[in-house]
Amino acid sequence: MSNVLLLRAPSQDVPDKYEIAFQDRGYHPFSIPVLETGAVNVAELQTYISNGPGKEGIGAVVITSARAVEVWKEAIDALAQDNIGTADADWTSLPFYVVGEATATALADLSREHRDSRYIPHNILGGAESGTAEKLAHYILKHHPLHEDPHPTFLYLTGDKNRDTLPSILTTGGITLRPLQVYETKGLSTFAHDLDAVLLEHSSQSRNNWWIVYFAPSSADFVTPVLGDRFILPYLAEDGIQLQGARIAAIGPTTSTFLTDTLKLRVDAIPSKPSPEALVNAVYSVDHLK
Repeated sequence: MSNVLLLRAPSQDVPDKYEIAFQDRGYHPFSIPVLETGAVNVAELQTYISNGPGKEGIGAVVITSARAVEVWKEAIDALAQDNIGTADADWTSLPFYVVGEATATALADLSREHRDSRYIPHNILGGAESGTAEKLAHYILKHHPLHEDPHPTFLYLTGDKNRDTLPSILTTGGITLRPLQVYETKGLSTFAHDLDAVLLEHSSQSRNNWWIVYFAPSSADFVTPVLGDRFILPYLAEDGIQLQGARIAAIGPTTSTFLTDTLKLRVDAIPSKPSPEALVNAVYSVDHLK
């Protein structure tokens, strides 16, 4: 079976679900971290949290990544330590709309750890039903009680690389977003070294007998030149000829579109949903086409 390069950090405290899923189907997976993030504007987020949604005029919070949840935790931990916050700064009943199961799980775990904190939401919506920003935007327009507040304002926690899909849909639907960048992302300086270590261990195997799995557009620009020095990547030629090389999988349509439209890479497999099982099924199906 093929080797599979997973362009993501593996789970640290439990067996990695993606690696286990591929191993169960006979593949040889290798997870390599590609990005590192740092919190920004924590003090501004603390001000929002300590003032409370009422004073800030916030009707809901939109979170599109687990990393933003980590920054929320960092902010409330600092507030609790310094005993800062107004008495009416209560976020428990406010809707928190999240993209994907991972973000929902991170927020739910935070809620369990700090169940008595007034800074922690109990009303987490979207999640597994909203695996992309576009799906979450339509979910919000369908489920948020807009009839009670015809001019709602949502706090929108972002990173430094965001598409305009969700803001465009919500703004068209009458919702005002107040964006606040809470983290920034950059390429991990050790990526090339870590990749070479994996390839050296398997130097006897063909570089064409690999799957490369992209998990986010934010990492694709950084890793692709490094990968191109070590693999024959399946670029789409201008004359339409598809060059053969390592096969490419993308975790979802947003990442796939970026790879094809911006980087001009052929994407061989896209899972039906962003889960380990669906990803393995998509890759396995391509490998076993008659």
